[in-house]
Amino acid sequence: MIKTFLTLILIITFYHTSRSQTPWSDHYKIYDTKNKKTISITDLVGSVKEADVLFFGEEHNDSIAHRLQDTLYRSLLNQYGTVTLSMEMFERDCQLVLDEYLQSFITDERLVKEGRAWNNYKDYRPIVNTAKERQQKVIAANAPRRYVNMTSRKGLKSIDSLSKNAKTYFAKLPLDTINAPYQEKFSKIMGGRQTSSNVYYAQTMWDATMAESIYKYWKKNRNTKVFHLNGRFHTDDQLGTFTQLQRSNKKIKIQNISCFPATDFNNPQWSQYESLGDYVIITNPDIARTF
Repeated sequence: MIKTFLTLILIITFYHTSRSQTPWSDHYKIYDTKNKKTISITDLVGSVKEADVLFFGEEHNDSIAHRLQDTLYRSLLNQYGTVTLSMEMFERDCQLVLDEYLQSFITDERLVKEGRAWNNYKDYRPIVNTAKERQQKVIAANAPRRYVNMTSRKGLKSIDSLSKNAKTYFAKLPLDTINAPYQEKFSKIMGGRQTSSNVYYAQTMWDATMAESIYKYWKKNRNTKVFHLNGRFHTDDQLGTFTQLQRSNKKIKIQNISCFPATDFNNPQWSQYESLGDYVIITNPDIARTF
């Protein structure tokens, strides 16, 4: 009986030890949708050589995606030297605060508080600190939530009445809101229920501001790639922010990544994901989320 019990303990210990020693890199798979094959991070970095902008569309609580973002960013820096980080997670009116942190003028604590960092900023801290260590610019790309909320409640005409200074914090008006496939997709994500046009306009303002933030920086700094992080809805199917950026200048070369936990991780059906982006990264859904 004692021998059997000890054997069972050894089996359980071995099982948990083996799981804990599984490399985190075993918990994601990268698929090149153009060439229809799985690739490595090294392959991905090499294949975006011609891209001016690389979008990384995430699910905000995907722990593997967050680790992968920093790893990919470091690899891009090692390959190309200068890569500007752009983030949905910071709003335009916090750019000064973000810059002051990158220059070591203020502490991480002040950045979190005065930069209105997201509640899960711990997930983004590593990549921001990588940019800081490597002396790279970080773009606070998003529109302030107060103006997005104002648009959602009162419509686009309401924000046109704001001061000239306030208008520097969101995309130039009038916004290009004509995108039937995106509007249909937005309706579906809202559960198919009837929503106010203002809600969709607020989403468009969000997308357009991020696109404009990227484009304005890229126009003046064409020697750098831009690596932009956002929720994947904004860039999946090359819609939303992707489309808004493309409309800014058709010559700009853009590629996008769609990353998410997939229930078919062990046996991926890649064909169902091919429309999402140039590269699709699926992560192991069994790994704990960050929130």
